[in-house]
Amino acid sequence: MEALKKKILTEGKAIGTEIVKVDGFLNHQLDVRFLEEIGAEFKKRFSDIHVDKILTVEASGIAIACASAPLFGYPPVVFAKKAAPSTMNEGFYEAEAKSFTKGTVSKLKVAEKFINEGEKILILDDFMASGEASAALAQIVKEAGAETVGIGAVIEKGFQGGSDRLREMGYRVESLAVIDRIDDGVITFR
Repeated sequence: MEALKKKILTEGKAIGTEIVKVDGFLNHQLDVRFLEEIGAEFKKRFSDIHVDKILTVEASGIAIACASAPLFGYPPVVFAKKAAPSTMNEGFYEAEAKSFTKGTVSKLKVAEKFINEGEKILILDDFMASGEASAALAQIVKEAGAETVGIGAVIEKGFQGGSDRLREMGYRVESLAVIDRIDDGVITFR
C-alpha cells in the first residue's frame, strides 16, 4: 500500500535497526481517515473470503479491526485481552504471545462465548514481527473449533520472519507494508 509506505516515511521514525515508531497515526494517536483507507485495503485483499468475526489484540489492533469491519458487512470485532479482568470469570481460551517491542510475554484471553465452532475468523493487527501474536490468536481460533481465514498486518517487519512462519503453518497472510531492513534510521520496503 503505497500511501501507507509514504506515511511511514513522512510521519514515522526508525529507531535502531528493529523499531518503527508510528505513534502519530497508528498506535497512540489515530488518523481515523487513514484508518478507513487501511480498512478498505484489507477488504480489497480479503475480498474473496467470508468473515463472521474479526479478531485482534488489545489495544492497538482494535481501531484497525473496527475501521475494517464495516467493509466486511459489520461482523463483530473481538479482541483478546492481555490481562483478564475480574469480570472474566467464565470460560475462556488462552494462548501465550511474546511482544517483540515490549520484551514481555502476555497470556492472550478470549471468552469462549465470543468465538464459536465453525465461524470464519479474520485476524488483524497493527504490527507483525515474529508472528507471535497472530499465531497465538490462530491457536485460540483453533481451540474454539473455528477457522482462521486470513491474517492481516498493517506493518510487517519482514526481516523478523513472522509471515514466513505463519505461512509455513498454513495461514494466508496479507501485510499492507513490509519493511525488509532498517539501517541507521533508513527504512527499506519490500
